[in-house]
Amino acid sequence: MTDFDTLIVGAGIAGLTAARILTGQGLRVVVLEARDRVGGRVWTSRSDGEIVDFGASWIHGVDGNPVADTARAFGMRTVEFTVGSYQPDGRPIAYYSPSGTRLSDEATQRFVSDIYVFNEQFATTIAASEANTSFGEAVETTFTQLKWDDDRAMRVREFLRHRTEEQLGVWLDDLDAHGLDDDAIDGDEVVFPDGYDELATHLAQGLDVRLEHVVTRVTWTPRGATAETGHGAFSADRIVVAVPIGVLKSPEFVIDPPLPEHHSQAVDRLEMNAFEKVFLRFPHKFWDDDVYAIRQQGEAGRWWHSWYDVSDAHGSPTLLTFAAGPCARETREWSDEQIANSVLDALRGLFGDHVSEPDRVHVTRWQDDPYSRGSYSYMTVGSNRKDHDDLSLPIENVVYLSGEATWTDDPSTVTGALKSGHRTAEQILGRRVPYDTLWAGHNE
Repeated sequence: MTDFDTLIVGAGIAGLTAARILTGQGLRVVVLEARDRVGGRVWTSRSDGEIVDFGASWIHGVDGNPVADTARAFGMRTVEFTVGSYQPDGRPIAYYSPSGTRLSDEATQRFVSDIYVFNEQFATTIAASEANTSFGEAVETTFTQLKWDDDRAMRVREFLRHRTEEQLGVWLDDLDAHGLDDDAIDGDEVVFPDGYDELATHLAQGLDVRLEHVVTRVTWTPRGATAETGHGAFSADRIVVAVPIGVLKSPEFVIDPPLPEHHSQAVDRLEMNAFEKVFLRFPHKFWDDDVYAIRQQGEAGRWWHSWYDVSDAHGSPTLLTFAAGPCARETREWSDEQIANSVLDALRGLFGDHVSEPDRVHVTRWQDDPYSRGSYSYMTVGSNRKDHDDLSLPIENVVYLSGEATWTDDPSTVTGALKSGHRTAEQILGRRVPYDTLWAGHNE
């Protein structure tokens, strides 16, 4: 039993942010991390000299974003790659019809215009929706109001289904109608050619981080808390639980006594998604040079509907697609080879024999990761935005929950994780702390 001021469970971005601020303010802090690395769901693979972000990839909007400020202060290189929350346009996107032919500029513009018309009416529908309304129900209500013909509605319906899958890894009928209310991005988006994990590495410098310390049980009283691990028990005046919602809901992670009803109900209404990345590196480029995304309409795009050209960030011809929602669940037991062949079949429907065999394939497996149990959180039907904030309320000033799921405006993002860790540190200290505390002294 070792005494500290603060225990932090989880060395993801939220836990490291809180630990770095609290340690800098003179508190005795220890971070207990189940994995053999820091970063949590920020994870960069560096096999054979190839840098691939298996976890988070983007800063979604750099304007006024403390993640962008922190990365800049740490000297992390970035490359602009704006995806715009599954945007319909704004960047060169090659749309392909259900039959596999590329849409003309005029046909693309008509389709994009339909999306904007729909979105305007959809915002009104969402604002007026009753509790327990799903995103899918709100979509259908809006189509009823617009009175479009079946084919016109089907193309936009597909786009919206793919949007919830790609942004939140969830089927649109399983997402609350307000599940994308925070869908706004300020400024460019960027990726990290040297790996996003540099952020976690920098944040962890100088901290007491105990790797491969799997916390199985947290016990607490108004006088303090204890975390039980295979390496013994750790005690402190307070504890920050910065683990994903999937772990909080897991029977392998026990909090005793259980979370108060206010918190537990919020946990019950949030869920981890099914969202996996599929990277395919090719010996040469067979797609058009003037596009950053390729999108397939119709039944042919039921699973594999969007590919992103990430060649500039990877230094070689590389496409990124996503297994999301039902696709991720149905292919969960497939081998990497089976998944790659399925993706290649879809690409051959567009480019025929020009599609070459990839020389490298990477498939993530976040659903099977016991320390995340999914990629990130989403709002189930019946939840509301307040659930995120409710999770962050201190419990007897002893137990604090932190992480992307506890931040309302930017849940499911690294930005939300960092902001939540910063807020947790402020709650514990009882005063405001500037974000630049995170990088103070870095260049000294």
